[in-house]
Amino acid sequence: MIVTRNVSKTFNDVVALHDVTLNVAKGAIFGLVGTNGAGKSTLLRLLAGIYRPNVGELTIDGESVWENLAVKQRLYYISDEQYFFANTTPLETAHYYLNIYPKFDIQRFTELMTGFELPLQRKINTFSKGMKKQLSVILGLAANTDYIFCDETFDGLDPVMRNAVKSLFAAEVADRGLTPIIASHNLRELEDICDHVGLLHRGGVLLEKDIDEMKLGAGKVQCVLPEGADIESLGLDIVVRDRRGSLLTIIARGTPEEIASRISALRPIFMEVLPLTLEEFFIMETEVAGYDVKTLFI
Repeated sequence: MIVTRNVSKTFNDVVALHDVTLNVAKGAIFGLVGTNGAGKSTLLRLLAGIYRPNVGELTIDGESVWENLAVKQRLYYISDEQYFFANTTPLETAHYYLNIYPKFDIQRFTELMTGFELPLQRKINTFSKGMKKQLSVILGLAANTDYIFCDETFDGLDPVMRNAVKSLFAAEVADRGLTPIIASHNLRELEDICDHVGLLHRGGVLLEKDIDEMKLGAGKVQCVLPEGADIESLGLDIVVRDRRGSLLTIIARGTPEEIASRISALRPIFMEVLPLTLEEFFIMETEVAGYDVKTLFI
């Protein structure tokens, strides 16, 4: 389990993170979302032991990460900016990793490289950005660590490769309890894989929620009501309301079944319960704090 308690990090007079408290359960796929400059990369580097917090406590399974080799061997960090040794090949890099990660599986590495159709003996500096991202993911999975930290990992991958990487992460979580933390500025990129999400903004945590819990607390309904029907008379706690012609779309607090049942009392001409997107959940959850999530993720 990853625990941060009141963690802050500054660089001279720049506050990158302020009073961050998060809990990431083992085996969860945790999405860390926020705009550029929100502090996502800084938090991941703190978790990876690259930076040391100025204030606060950060532990993985009860142990501090900073200068703790035993803990660092159980985690893998994929930076947004890929770095590999000059003039090396993927196979040479894998053999180097064998000396760092005790559980590194060279056979698994070779199989994944073949599956992704990446050459083992070609110089990495000739790879495209997307190929380097794929190589980083493959090295991380072959390392067999308990935790993997991904900074904008899907950026630069085509849709097919994105789905392939997501499927691999999901399989590793199910098979051996891997815990990925995936940082992204794109809410839509995370909603089909993450089961827990934290929203960073200006170095602080705006929101941390289990997605299943969020789904139980709100519903989205599209309907066409008969003339004269008053949606306000139902007493719904409506968060978002959008009318386009005769079609009314609402997001309200409460279970989808409860919301649909109340609207049914108005004898709608048409009614359909729709799934909420992650962005719509954030709109609902952040309105109380006075933030408009639509302005944070454009």
